[in-house]
Amino acid sequence: GHEHGRGHEHGRGRRREQEGRLVKHRHNLAIARANRKLIQGKTLLTWSFMSPSVKQVQVKLTTDGRPIDAEVELWDGPDNIPHKMSVFSECGYEHPFNAIIATPGGWNSVAVRNTGLAEFPVKGQVLPVSPHDGPMGLMMEVAERGEDGDYYLDQEEGGSIVPLESRPQTIQGGALRSFTFDPSVESVQVLLKTEGRPIQAKIELIQGPNNNKEVIKIYTQNGKTYPFYAVFETMGRGSVIRIINEATVEFPITALTTPYKINYRNSYDQMAPIIR
Repeated sequence: GHEHGRGHEHGRGRRREQEGRLVKHRHNLAIARANRKLIQGKTLLTWSFMSPSVKQVQVKLTTDGRPIDAEVELWDGPDNIPHKMSVFSECGYEHPFNAIIATPGGWNSVAVRNTGLAEFPVKGQVLPVSPHDGPMGLMMEVAERGEDGDYYLDQEEGGSIVPLESRPQTIQGGALRSFTFDPSVESVQVLLKTEGRPIQAKIELIQGPNNNKEVIKIYTQNGKTYPFYAVFETMGRGSVIRIINEATVEFPITALTTPYKINYRNSYDQMAPIIR
């Protein structure tokens, strides 16, 4: 009867493991739900992360189809705001705000102020994400290689070279760059960083003749410690991402823009929060 007993034990262990996984999944869903807040017009809400292990957070703002007018701030201590963004989206359902913010010191709060009308509530969600295998980490690695780095894709692609526009670009103070994406691109990721100087920039998502679907104004004290990373939903329409460096000439920024999802329906649902 020993063999039988052992098999029984094994089955129980596996069941326990599955139950453990389910509990963790439910726990993650509960965290995600608890983190989802409705921000009424003219209202400020905060999310606090009282743990030194939280190094990055994902900030999502959506609506049921109304515009988004909001300010997002990272609070580090009582009166230090190292990273600020103002967000406008014509339609928060088609073009939600989806960014990852570095919180290197831990013990941070993210504040979201809905500056829109009282009748335009915004759904907000701020969740810790893993800095290592998240998309921002991968983009930072590419950006670190600079404009002349080694950009060969793997051999299966026939060793093709990554196109120039998908490499990091330097944008001088006062200058602008435009990046065009065809309709096969469902969403675009954008990274802005510096070698340690501040970033003062504006990013516009344009579809159709000068039609701004989304505009984000960015200020960070230090573009190395607090880079900017966001994903723009292009909804499979031809789009232009325009990046304007609004700082003076001695403050260049490094910009990297690449497709995030290509030719994939429901790409927004795919970008569920990445919870560890």
